Amino acid sequence: MNRAAAMVVLVMCIGSAAVGTPRNPDTDWFRDAGYGVFAHFLWDVQCVGDRPNTQGKAGTTSWDACVAAFDVERFAEQMKQAQAGYVIFTMMQRTRYLIAPNATYDRLTGYPPGQACSTRDLVEDLYQALKKRGIPLMLYWTGDGPRQDEQAARGMGGWDGKVSDVYVQNWAFVAAEYSKRYGKKVRGWWVDGCYEYIGYNEKRWGILAAGLKAGNPRAIIALNNPSLRTAGSSSDHDDFTTGEVNAFTDVPQDRWRDGKQFHVLSFLGDQWCGFGCRYDLAYMTDYVARVMAAEGVVSIDVGLYRDGSIDAGQLELLRQLRPAVMQRLAEK
Repeated sequence: MNRAAAMVVLVMCIGSAAVGTPRNPDTDWFRDAGYGVFAHFLWDVQCVGDRPNTQGKAGTTSWDACVAAFDVERFAEQMKQAQAGYVIFTMMQRTRYLIAPNATYDRLTGYPPGQACSTRDLVEDLYQALKKRGIPLMLYWTGDGPRQDEQAARGMGGWDGKVSDVYVQNWAFVAAEYSKRYGKKVRGWWVDGCYEYIGYNEKRWGILAAGLKAGNPRAIIALNNPSLRTAGSSSDHDDFTTGEVNAFTDVPQDRWRDGKQFHVLSFLGDQWCGFGCRYDLAYMTDYVARVMAAEGVVSIDVGLYRDGSIDAGQLELLRQLRPAVMQRLAEK
């Protein structure tokens, strides 16, 4: 199928699989999970810069080597210890670097394998390690794509501070290749950078949603255009609320907000990707129990090191969290 024909097929999908169903029963498993862990693994978090996430190895290897060294078994075992109901793991953010091969991306950008997309398929390896422990995998994607890299952004259609139809369509092709490869292995997508102020609208949200659901129409998605105050929904294509907030405070009245599964996302550490615990076990137990009692879902961002381990103090809190939450719910 040539590129033009593929675009027609992708757009045709928008009216069916991509449009979010109000009170979508495909979110039932997500509701039942209660809460899960969100982890950032990115070029400018673990590979370069002065963040502790690099473990002192900033700039010592290529991105490809950094991805190759990530210990999925260590990470998955800690997720088991944390009793995570699911994991949301980043594929990329703003830069040209992704955690799995993608021929469409290579063709559009002109980057050979290993220079932008890793040669290792870290998504597949994560899925296999988490599957052994019964933990569903979701992925973090973005709407603004590789906008910080001039060559990659030009390959998508050009970036002048806003997305165009061409940019979104090309980026949706890249997403569709991943979606078709992983199929039901990926249970959902949390998609950052889908802001109206950079040009997103219902049409463009729909194009991207169709790409994300190309390989699994029952994957649940949320397209982030946040208020950073409440766990609201962004578009008619969402299946759950994006829920990005800067504090764990928002508690739903019931399962649904804007007809979407209520979901909230914030960070446990001192910042996004950060370390330490700004909330203690008592606070997190009370908060998560209140959200789960209303059939909502909580995603907890943690500090992830280059080698695949998470912050020790955060892991200890998470080890104790689910038993404490379940006891609290049983008392009600």
